[in-house]
Amino acid sequence: MDRELYGREAVLSESGLAARLIGLSPYGFARVPFEHGDDPPVTVFTGGRGMGKTALLKQLRNAYREATPLALLDCARIEAPADHGPGWNPLTGALGELAVQLSPKVHAAKPVQFPRLSLGLVAVASISWAQDDDERARRDLQRLGPVLSTVDATKGAAANWVTKVLSKLAARAAETTAPMAGLLAEATVETVLEEVFGRFQQRADSFYGAYRNAGGRGRAGLQQLAVDFEQGGRRRREAEDFLVGALVEDLGRAYTGLTRAGTRRGRPVLLLDNAHEPLGRRLIEPLLRARADGRRDRVVVLAASRAHEHEALRHATRLRLPETAHRAPCPRGTDVTSGILAVGLTPLSAAQTQSAFDRLDPAGRTPADLARGVHRLTGGRPLGVALLGRAAAEAPAAQRAALTPAALLDLTVELREDSAPVPVAATLLKELLPQLRRGPLAVLAAAHDEDSARMLARTRLRAEAPDGDLVLAVRDRLRAEDWPEGPEHFVADPLLRALLLHRLRFHDGDAPAYASWRAVHETLRQYYGPAPAPYRLHHDLALGGTEETVTHLRVTFPAPDVHDWLRRLRFLASAPYPRVQHRPGADPRRAVALGREPAGPLPGGLDDDDIELHLCLGRLLHALWLLTDPLALPDDEVADKLAHELRQLSGRHLTGNSPLWDAATHWPRDIRAWRAIAVPPGREDGV
Repeated sequence: MDRELYGREAVLSESGLAARLIGLSPYGFARVPFEHGDDPPVTVFTGGRGMGKTALLKQLRNAYREATPLALLDCARIEAPADHGPGWNPLTGALGELAVQLSPKVHAAKPVQFPRLSLGLVAVASISWAQDDDERARRDLQRLGPVLSTVDATKGAAANWVTKVLSKLAARAAETTAPMAGLLAEATVETVLEEVFGRFQQRADSFYGAYRNAGGRGRAGLQQLAVDFEQGGRRRREAEDFLVGALVEDLGRAYTGLTRAGTRRGRPVLLLDNAHEPLGRRLIEPLLRARADGRRDRVVVLAASRAHEHEALRHATRLRLPETAHRAPCPRGTDVTSGILAVGLTPLSAAQTQSAFDRLDPAGRTPADLARGVHRLTGGRPLGVALLGRAAAEAPAAQRAALTPAALLDLTVELREDSAPVPVAATLLKELLPQLRRGPLAVLAAAHDEDSARMLARTRLRAEAPDGDLVLAVRDRLRAEDWPEGPEHFVADPLLRALLLHRLRFHDGDAPAYASWRAVHETLRQYYGPAPAPYRLHHDLALGGTEETVTHLRVTFPAPDVHDWLRRLRFLASAPYPRVQHRPGADPRRAVALGREPAGPLPGGLDDDDIELHLCLGRLLHALWLLTDPLALPDDEVADKLAHELRQLSGRHLTGNSPLWDAATHWPRDIRAWRAIAVPPGREDGV
């Protein structure tokens, strides 16, 4: 059953990008005019983890697999067979897998046969065989059975041809001085042609007559292919490129010489996930070079890449997903990579996030603002929206009315009926960072920049990077995964930072001590020195101490640069709140913001006017801390209180009443519109 994909209509609609490339509408398979004629671009969907690339490729597979030859391959997950010979590598394994997936019969069309690719794979499989090791040859030949079955299912699946190959090899090897790889390839190919291929496929070897030094002789080309593959280096790459060409040629032959018009509709489709991996380039680049040389083919390649700025995309045409809904021009230039259309996947909108929540919880049993809060936290990242929406729908009935994004992270969710529920925060973090050690990164997530992160690495993660700079290694990995960077936090993405800090606080299960959390923030607090500077106070708040922060705001309030004071207030209020899991009732910051609870003990020696200012600033800090927390939900009463406190401050300041008054007007408006509060107040870019 297909998962509902929101915001991907530009690809999946009846006349969307996929339909215009393939020539068929999804599911209904109505004919759609080809947008790019006989020169379709290789289309690469780009986006970081959790942006829905894999889900989109799977949906495309489900939409078209009954209509046209189609294969889906994850270029990061080609599993090597046990005890394979040197004739197997990720590329030859991938080509065999693609052929097997592309071969089945589809709507009103015969199965696709792959005789040319089969011969090439048979030739390179033979390079490691020895006269005294029949078992090695037998295993390698039997692994090729599925590919040979695309030519003749009954013969390819049988084992008697394997015995005949081994007999011929023994006879040929008795008296020869020829290169072993070429000799074995010739004997193997000859036997396969005789024993597996029918009369109409036996000329398939002529394709290899165009190979290096073959002089138009197919058998000679196959021999040379095996020799080059065994040699390695540049020669092996040439052999691999030719094997990719064999796959494309076999697909093309399936569309020519048909006995009746219209037998095949649309184009064959290759769906390549994680195409930024080396295997992805080894599959795509030979096809791009052939197209740049003017050789046309019918293959539609739809790929996915986490790397938006990958060097292989340097001359690609770049469009954002919504721009491809009706037209996706991709003019071909002189560079090979100009044949790529790079489509940037965009986050879900707030409306699309709400639609996802409404579908999962049609009765609307959760808070009205919850979907919008999840959108703010996730930035519209589809993976986060889907998992948190599911958690909200599965939440215990007694908890639904009080759910917040923070509460969703504390829940468990059932991903499969045959397995136990899994914790939401840990599961989402694992999906977003599958190849990084999440424990060390949770420590670094508390840092503000590379310098403070490096200090944490030296003091708390000494054993994690004995051979290099852990911080630079993590930074480069986050960049490679297309995570954003920002000036105030080492881990800038709100969702990723929230998940890592959740792990830092709760992973050890040592409440109420929270030893790891306290140790990290204490370390950073000491790093920023004894003076009450904003960074030090930021970590004071993370440790639950507010008195010194309110005092600092009171002491610095009379300064003439009010914009700087507002900027400092905003930064302090961005501190992670030291939350307690599964705590019922309203957020404790709310009572303080509304003046129902004190912010903390009053300092001594204050006159009445200073006491009033101190109390006002305590309420203001807690209001802003709550309202801008991506793990909380906006509160109209607290927003009104925020405006009231800022207006009161405007009347108290000798020179800066205008910026404070503007903040009282614009900050609650920004919060209600789910925008970042801006300094100066009123700017829409949130700077």
